[in-house]
Amino acid sequence: MLSAAQLLDELMGRDRNLAPDEKRCNVRWDHETVCRYYLCGFCPAELFTNTRSDLGPCEKIHDENLRKTYEKSSRYMKEGYERDFLRYLQSLLAEVERRIRRGHARLALSRAQQNTVAPGPSGKNEEKVQVLTEKIEDLVVQIEELGSEGRVEEAQGMMKLVEQLKEERELLSSTPSTIESFAAQEKQMEVCAVCGAFLIVGDPQSQVDDHLMGKQHMGYAKIKSTMEELKEKLRRRSEDPLEENSVVRREDREREREEKEKKHREEEEKEKEREKEHEKEKERERERERERDRDRDRERDRDRDRERDRDRDRDRDRERERERRARRSHCNSRHSSRASDKKRSRSRDRRRSRSRERDREREHKRSRGSWEI
Repeated sequence: MLSAAQLLDELMGRDRNLAPDEKRCNVRWDHETVCRYYLCGFCPAELFTNTRSDLGPCEKIHDENLRKTYEKSSRYMKEGYERDFLRYLQSLLAEVERRIRRGHARLALSRAQQNTVAPGPSGKNEEKVQVLTEKIEDLVVQIEELGSEGRVEEAQGMMKLVEQLKEERELLSSTPSTIESFAAQEKQMEVCAVCGAFLIVGDPQSQVDDHLMGKQHMGYAKIKSTMEELKEKLRRRSEDPLEENSVVRREDREREREEKEKKHREEEEKEKEREKEHEKEKERERERERERDRDRDRERDRDRDRERDRDRDRDRDRERERERRARRSHCNSRHSSRASDKKRSRSRDRRRSRSRERDREREHKRSRGSWEI
């Protein structure tokens, strides 16, 4: 079932929400955003929506006009899309065939144990399950080694063996409830040969028709019929000698495209490495700049410390100079006071000596006058 958006895309086009003056998106059928499976017929993701086999939504473009353009182009069935589509359908069909085999095995096991009590896997079965698990793990390791060495065919053969061992392990690990439920209905259940679903024998025709018209049954039936048609188309085209040349040319184009993609990826990796190296160099330069800033800050701090030390030394020197001047001025004032005291005492002594001298002269004059009389 298509989603509402896909239905609107089919009815009104993918550019239905664009304004009249907006540029429309012209996507070619060979663009990477276009679903190649849809170009070949249909997209399997649309077959099993909301069922047990749901493949999830397809994020690529499904456009009927692009499919018609692809079918009319000169490159129709020359790009390898059909072969890829066939391989994908074969993988889906292989999965449902495994499911059918498991269903038949479970019904057979339930019939075999119908008249016995099924206590679940016994100790012996558990040992067998453990041995099978170890074998599977060893085979998986060998498959990985073969794949890394390029031995694909041997790896695929071992993968089939792994699938058989897994089915055998699932049979041995069946729970009592599963066995009992199928044992109770072993005469009434059967497996659908198309989709692998369990059906009840003797159901009304309406329920049988509902199953036949269901998404899962119709989806796998469509896959089977499409696979037969694709095989026939590819077989007819492989018999055409011109097709062989086109296959060779397509393989050459594919190799050339892979080489270009590989070269492009290498260029992108190199560009990323250069960008990383450039970012590292920028980070190193920023770190060196931060280190230079820290050195300048430390040098400024040292200069400020030295300037403060010089200011303190100058202040200390000025203080000592003031103290020396103060002491010197004090000493000078003491000397000057002593000198002035001495000068005053000398002048006082001179005045006293002169006064005594005058007194002596007066006394002498008086004494001479008395002698003359």
